[in-house]
Amino acid sequence: MDCLFCKIAAGEIPSTKIYEDETVYAFADIAPAAPFHAIIIPREHIASANEINEGNSHLIAKVFEAAAKIAKQENLENGYRIVNNCGEDGGQTVGHIHFHLLARRNLQWPPG
Repeated sequence: MDCLFCKIAAGEIPSTKIYEDETVYAFADIAPAAPFHAIIIPREHIASANEINEGNSHLIAKVFEAAAKIAKQENLENGYRIVNNCGEDGGQTVGHIHFHLLARRNLQWPPG
């Protein structure tokens, strides 16, 4: 499989690691949209939110458990936002489900 995020999680492409365990990998976004911007991915390939099912939904729970650990690790006590883009019109640019964890600035709603 020629997936950018699978290669990053496998260490084939360099990244700035923020967090990892056996199920999840998180790394710094190369084009941050906030002072703190991590990308959190399940190590197992899931193309998008459209492919979440009973067999893999536990991996998404692990992503959110990792987000809480990252928030504590990075002292994000003022809050943060978790974003998932799904499909082309939703702004998804990499075909591996991923979650943006944004923090350390006031995140307005609705986003631009």
